[in-house]
Amino acid sequence: MDDDDTRSEVYAELAGVGPYGVRPGHALITMAEPHEGHEHAYNRWYEDDHYIAGAMAMPWMYAGRRWVATRDLQLLRYPEKSAVAQPVTAGCYLSTYWVTEGRYDEHMKWTVGINKRLNRDGRVHQDRTHVFTAFQDHEATVYRDGVAGPRDFHALDHPYQGLVLEVVDAESPERRAELLEWLRDRHLPERLAGTGSSAAMVTAFRPTPLPGDRMSYVKQVEGVDTRLTLLWFLEADPREAWEERFGGLDGEVAASGLGRVELVAPFIPTVPGTDRYVNELR
Repeated sequence: MDDDDTRSEVYAELAGVGPYGVRPGHALITMAEPHEGHEHAYNRWYEDDHYIAGAMAMPWMYAGRRWVATRDLQLLRYPEKSAVAQPVTAGCYLSTYWVTEGRYDEHMKWTVGINKRLNRDGRVHQDRTHVFTAFQDHEATVYRDGVAGPRDFHALDHPYQGLVLEVVDAESPERRAELLEWLRDRHLPERLAGTGSSAAMVTAFRPTPLPGDRMSYVKQVEGVDTRLTLLWFLEADPREAWEERFGGLDGEVAASGLGRVELVAPFIPTVPGTDRYVNELR
């Protein structure tokens, strides 16, 4: 086959079959830590190349947004002993992407192929550590305002001012469904309805195993049978009334007897095309 043959005739065939809705049936959620002294280089590589070539240019990945935790935001995280981040402050950049429902398998074939190509061509920044990286299946979305306001498929395009990543582990694989039901029907609606709540919605996902032919620098996903990942989308900076709005999540989950909180981490959006906040990470 000619190296220049892109097999473009196949594109029309592929577009005519399979799911093509707008629901975020799947997500890629990846929290990474640039190695000390490489913060600027990492940020420029990710924004100028990887965010596009390694994510948004792929089939069925239709929305994305990057978030950052400056040092003061890192210090708000809890619990201190986290099964996700060691130390709990690790992972100052978070990227979130939506993948069309029902298109996980097709997307994964492309992402493995393109990342092998990028790595072969020297377009992968090695001076970073993946702290928490997983593809995830959508389980539920809980809204503060009911049918009013943006939907979950708008969440990465709407100008939210902050995001809180919460990772919860069920007491056992058998109890994850029960934990999800409690979160969806009781805990999250009560929290979102709280006085002065800046959180407009919470999306809940469960992680899926990474393929065996993934890149070697990305470790296999932990907690596939027990874990839930929550993304809280905020209309205000998470530092505003942090304790009042987001303190004590671990205690409430523990009191349910269904699970334990392994990470509560606030972020603010990056400013694309700039190095804003890079000098505030340490």
